[in-house]
Amino acid sequence: MTSTNGGSGSGSKAATATSAKDFGGMDALVAAAKKEGKLNAIALPRDWANYGEIIDTFEKKYGIKVEVENPDASSQDEITAATSRKGQDRSPDVLDVGSAFAISAAEQNVLAPYRVSAFDQIPKTQKDAQARWYNDFGGYVSIGCDAGRVKKCPQTFAELLDPRYKGQIALTGNPTKSSSAFGAVYASALARKGSFDDIKPGLDFFSRLKKAGNFNPVESSPATIQKGETPISITWDYLNTGYADDLRGKGVDWKVSIPTDGAYAEYYSQAIVKWAPHPAAARLWQEFLYSPEGQNLWLKGHARPVLMPTMRQSGTLDAPLAAKLAQAPGKGTVAFPTEGQISEAKQAVVQGWAKAVAG
Repeated sequence: MTSTNGGSGSGSKAATATSAKDFGGMDALVAAAKKEGKLNAIALPRDWANYGEIIDTFEKKYGIKVEVENPDASSQDEITAATSRKGQDRSPDVLDVGSAFAISAAEQNVLAPYRVSAFDQIPKTQKDAQARWYNDFGGYVSIGCDAGRVKKCPQTFAELLDPRYKGQIALTGNPTKSSSAFGAVYASALARKGSFDDIKPGLDFFSRLKKAGNFNPVESSPATIQKGETPISITWDYLNTGYADDLRGKGVDWKVSIPTDGAYAEYYSQAIVKWAPHPAAARLWQEFLYSPEGQNLWLKGHARPVLMPTMRQSGTLDAPLAAKLAQAPGKGTVAFPTEGQISEAKQAVVQGWAKAVAG
């Protein structure tokens, strides 16, 4: 089935709108989105950075149904779904992907430029100059550990090589497809004298983990943690902290630490698919996410929203929630790799990951 929104009328206007002003203001955008009545999302688990409450709030606020396909899909799966369904009603309207994958999607001409109302408040290094994507929320790579099953929880990458962790250390996906796993490789590279220009030490680190028998190929999740299959998991601090909250009532004492020897922070990025079947709803979704309400809902999920600094200055940040964030290493200053560095690192991981964990 093909979408009719790409034709004449309001659908065509929405599909080419690069700001709310193009609709005649937010009220007109809201009206157009309500008329569409639906948003196709993908890869948004309800327990990931509080997406469950975010979706419920958006639906209640605007009367627009959000359908989430394949909640546990990877960033690459999202892009594949968009490219393979061009012109179809079941194409994703919006993407939430890791930075490396947002850059890749832009290069593949998958994304529609759209300047949310808060676009100018987003740091220059955290958005595409053409507004095809912009960072939304982020966090640090962290080590989560089941203190009930692991006698001494590791707090650094160096400790992960200890033989006591045989078969216990897992990722939340494959780093060639998953941004959280890609971040883990980047962080481990920094821990072993690598740099934003050199991710190879990270591949070498996981090769050593594999040879030592410590690497566990099972994809970690709250379910595998509860079963004891993945007692140590490397992923974003907001995910591990969320797991701790959710698993506490199930008898799991999940400890979270940000490794001091490999501090790496990354943000995910929002984007609108160029051929979104619900173009007005897609744009309204972005406006909601970048409003103080949307940003604070991510903060409630232990993630660091991109507008956090400006919201703190304006007094719109939920300070009690901000105070609950995992302690950042050092003075909290964050450096990010450039688009070129990310692209080269991603290519190196795609070429070298299978060999690193082979056997």
